[in-house]
Amino acid sequence: MANGWARDGAVQDQIDDTVTDAVLRARGMMPTGEGSDECDDCGEDIPQARRAALPGTRTCVACQAKRDANMRAVGINRRGSKDSQLR
Repeated sequence: MANGWARDGAVQDQIDDTVTDAVLRARGMMPTGEGSDECDDCGEDIPQARRAALPGTRTCVACQAKRDANMRAVGINRRGSKDSQLR
């Protein structure tokens, strides 16, 4: 499908790049290093199942949910329209 000046397949390339960036960002946020038995934020015990699922984790589920809620979404605007860049 022709899309203005873009070559065929350019839209799918944008989608693929966006997904790849999201996967790399998620992998970069995974805990690494020495884990902990107690949460760094509240001091509560971290369940064994969580420590097994996420080696290196240092926060309980509740505290990690609070941290995740405060994170801002960042990314590259791959759309060419002015309207999408103004949002």
